Amino acid sequence: GGDGDAGADCGQDLTGRGRRLRPMTDAITAHGLVKRYGDLVALDGLDLAVPEGTVLGLLGPNGAGKSTTMRLLTGQAIPDAGELRALGHDLPGDAKAARAKMGVVPQLDNLDTTLTVEQNLIVFSHLYRVPRPERREAIERALEIANLRDRRHTRVDELSGRMRRRLLIARGLVHRPRLVLLDEPTVGLDPQVRQELWSLIDTLRTEGTTILMSTHYIEEAERLADEVAVMHQGRIISRGRPADLIAEHAGRQTAEIYAP
Repeated sequence: GGDGDAGADCGQDLTGRGRRLRPMTDAITAHGLVKRYGDLVALDGLDLAVPEGTVLGLLGPNGAGKSTTMRLLTGQAIPDAGELRALGHDLPGDAKAARAKMGVVPQLDNLDTTLTVEQNLIVFSHLYRVPRPERREAIERALEIANLRDRRHTRVDELSGRMRRRLLIARGLVHRPRLVLLDEPTVGLDPQVRQELWSLIDTLRTEGTTILMSTHYIEEAERLADEVAVMHQGRIISRGRPADLIAEHAGRQTAEIYAP
């Protein structure tokens, strides 16, 4: 009710994680978003709000519209209808300005394999226009977050899969973005590597960074997200705290079976 909202606006910690659950402004707002690819309707009137300083997980199967939502936010795709704002910028018109304040961690590895770890970060510090006096510190911070300082001079094609994924995250954080988009960051990874990347994401959470994360895994959303939005056929069909959604739709106890 009103008391909870008022407490959040005053900065009260409602999460138990040292952060506010509901700040006064939204980092992302979408109203009636529609995106078609020929006869395929990828987004069908999507409404979405992501408050600043929170972690929202987009949960759903392939084809639900998660990656399309990410592409609209980064300006890689243009909506056919609806309104979209990110960090105060109207999209796609102000996509360039919005992207400068975002960190993007793609699902697919698109690192430059001919460069070293440090060189990849240097390139993106220039692309994100990190001021020259701050560039070295920014790169060192990204290396520290990703635990890659001892690999700074290693070429990307000599890194393990887990180190490459950590570098993807470091690259998206080199400019201290206000908003981070994680498109299925742990898909296809073994449980040990997933746990390692979860720790990296936890670091962002404690700093109050806004995160929009798409995932297939309910345990990942439960572990990382303040709220989860369940997507189906281009719409959000349910939203709430992970534990509440699990209790409502899956019961208090669930079992996951992994098999070939």
